[in-house]
Amino acid sequence: MSSGIKAKDEVHEGEQVDALHPEVLVNPDLMGDAVDGENREHEMGVWEAVKSHPCACLWAFTMCFTMVMESFDMFLSGNFVALPAFQKRYGVQVEGSGWTIPTRWQSALFQSGQCGAFIGVFLAGPITNRLGYRWTTILALVLMNATIFISFFADSPAVLTVGQALEGVSWGLFIANSPAYASEIVHLALRGACTATLQMSWSIGSIITPLSVLIFLAPESPWWLVRHGRKEEVLRSIERLGEKSGKNSQQTLAMMERTVEIEDQIGGTSSLLDLIKGTDLRRTIITCLMYASQNFAGNLIANQATFFFEQAGISTNKSFQLNLINSCLSLVANACSWFLTAWFGRRTIYLWGTATNVVLLFILGICASVPTSNAINYAQACLGIIISFVFAGTFGPISYTIISETSSVRLRALSTSVGRAAYYVAEIPMIYLASQMLNLTGWNLAGNNILFNRKIPARKFKSTVIDVKDNE
Repeated sequence: MSSGIKAKDEVHEGEQVDALHPEVLVNPDLMGDAVDGENREHEMGVWEAVKSHPCACLWAFTMCFTMVMESFDMFLSGNFVALPAFQKRYGVQVEGSGWTIPTRWQSALFQSGQCGAFIGVFLAGPITNRLGYRWTTILALVLMNATIFISFFADSPAVLTVGQALEGVSWGLFIANSPAYASEIVHLALRGACTATLQMSWSIGSIITPLSVLIFLAPESPWWLVRHGRKEEVLRSIERLGEKSGKNSQQTLAMMERTVEIEDQIGGTSSLLDLIKGTDLRRTIITCLMYASQNFAGNLIANQATFFFEQAGISTNKSFQLNLINSCLSLVANACSWFLTAWFGRRTIYLWGTATNVVLLFILGICASVPTSNAINYAQACLGIIISFVFAGTFGPISYTIISETSSVRLRALSTSVGRAAYYVAEIPMIYLASQMLNLTGWNLAGNNILFNRKIPARKFKSTVIDVKDNE
């Protein structure tokens, strides 16, 4: 027995190099620890995991709240374009309709941050592999604080757009790291609830906690440390995350070493090309589709709620009130999703949530096509809130859970980065279409409905003048 303990000590006390030790696959004691650690993870329930690993939950939630930076700015932009003062400062005057933001600038304001984030997510993988999750996130927070001044002092839509684009780079680093870090530090039973918290960050939209300080104090992901051969730090990180028993810590370490070693022998050093090789191609496709599909069933309404409500015929003040209600209900829906992930399968939640919103979006489209009235306006607003509620409680948060569980450990940082890039590839054209369809200086499809109701030929659409007060 003593020889077994000595063998463990020799394995765990080595140079901190970026290489793994294959002893875990041939040493019977370490192999036994790895199997026991994996069985213990699968046997532990949700509440038991919360009680035994509260610190892991805290640090996972803290990292997830870095996404508030992107969500706050997205909601802020959606609210600003609906503000009369903002429209007058940065917009143009439309005869009969007052001041409005030109479609090209409204679209640019919404898209520029996402373009910056698209760059950020591709930078996240290599930087995280080199520096780790903590220092990459701290670097992103410093970058965001440096670039936010551009938007703060902007005196034109062009400068605002540049500021948004530069801020977006740090958003990309946040969104790529958050789900990967959260899924790596929490217990298996908590992975669904903790990664679902990412969606809650979009509902909160603002936070006053000094995140850079908290992230500095947070432990590094033990999986990242294992991949870089830093075993002593791995044990400290595991213990900081809630594992107080030395024996359990050794078992958890052995389980991690075994998983990482097997994946390393299969694929070697990770690179972007590995995402499209062998079984990882299927993982990558699932991750990309999970992310991209969020844009097709309610996400845009949630992000531009105030502007959407205004275009549905609701007054500015009422639109802001409805947006606040929408955010609060989404927060409640996010909390409900924690229990849904424990009761139902990921696939069931995703499919039913998506199907429900597809039906509701069809109904919303029908309401927008009939002659307008006060009742129809509020019906559209209520449907928008319901769609956001369903999104925030079902396939919105469950997408992050599926993404974090699908990727291999070796490629997790790269996989979440590329998946989020797919999200932006789908979102950017959707933002353009939404701006064109809703803005008075764009296609103004509300006005086109009146043209169809009057049976005006398409060749005369351009020359026909419609009074803004017409409610056909």
